[in-house]
Amino acid sequence: MEEIGFVLVLLLRAAWLAGTLPILITVIPSSRFNSLHECLLGFAKRGKILQSSSNKFTVPQKFFSHFYVLAVVWTTLLLVTTWFYAYKEAPLASGPLQYSTIVSYLTGGSNILSFHKSHLSTVKYRYRVWQSVFLLLLMEVQALRRLCETIYVFKYSPSARMHIFGYLTGLFFYTAAPLSLCCTVAPEVFTFAVNQVAEFIVKGKNQIPATEFDWWQFVGPLMKLKWYSWIGMAIFLGGWIHQRHCHAILGSLRENLEQADDYVIPYGDWFEYVSSPHYLAEIVIYGGLVVASGGADLTIWLLFGFVVANLVLAAAETHRWYLRKFDNYPKHRFAIIPFVY
Repeated sequence: MEEIGFVLVLLLRAAWLAGTLPILITVIPSSRFNSLHECLLGFAKRGKILQSSSNKFTVPQKFFSHFYVLAVVWTTLLLVTTWFYAYKEAPLASGPLQYSTIVSYLTGGSNILSFHKSHLSTVKYRYRVWQSVFLLLLMEVQALRRLCETIYVFKYSPSARMHIFGYLTGLFFYTAAPLSLCCTVAPEVFTFAVNQVAEFIVKGKNQIPATEFDWWQFVGPLMKLKWYSWIGMAIFLGGWIHQRHCHAILGSLRENLEQADDYVIPYGDWFEYVSSPHYLAEIVIYGGLVVASGGADLTIWLLFGFVVANLVLAAAETHRWYLRKFDNYPKHRFAIIPFVY
């Protein structure tokens, strides 16, 4: 099982690097990378910044809803199975150590140092399991809101398109991102879930012994997470709230337009500082997940790097579009990072 976990982590890290490095390469000031830069921009363009005549290899932008349907279904599955695994197999009980456990170590000839190390590693693993539950819970909150927004807030123009490569990238992202938040415990969770299903099939519902469900044991361990998890949640919620406000502003603009292809300059909230505040909020959201994870998981850092690289690329192109489209566009606005870029 450790080998499977190692391969999974390696594949996820390789995927995030493969998606991020080409964007970073285009930042190098060299003419030899111009074709790569234009290619990536072509893949990233959608909606208003994609030429209406460029319909080859594109899909309707309203297919954005597919991303969040997938995100909700997949994240819910991971959250439920990981949470149930944590409840059954990784309780964070604060009671004293079992006497039988201590005796088994002593009679087996283990010294007190190895016993202490083993106990700490077990506690550390349990915290990691519950931390994965916490991160998936935050991801679920984000995915549910984005799904609701695509249904009730955004009114996509019938002519709005996005590149098929961008569409496939979105499907990959919302498959790999939730998995990256729990990849260190995913193999054990998968084995646990398979065993539970197999036991149910073999024994049937009536043959499985009933267990009393303890709500506090189900929720209480989340209260025992480290301080950085709660700071990360606060950062996450700050970005979450601002993204909701910015999306509401963009959605209201579409409602007030006489023609489907008309555009106006958005104002309010972080739009006063940057052209793509919803992208900035997304970066804050995933930055909150990094902090909530403790910052020790390279996979989550690479996920964050992928988010930053892609959104900065898209925001820069959106900013250039605004400047070309509107002569009266506010000159003090930056692309995505206030007072920086």
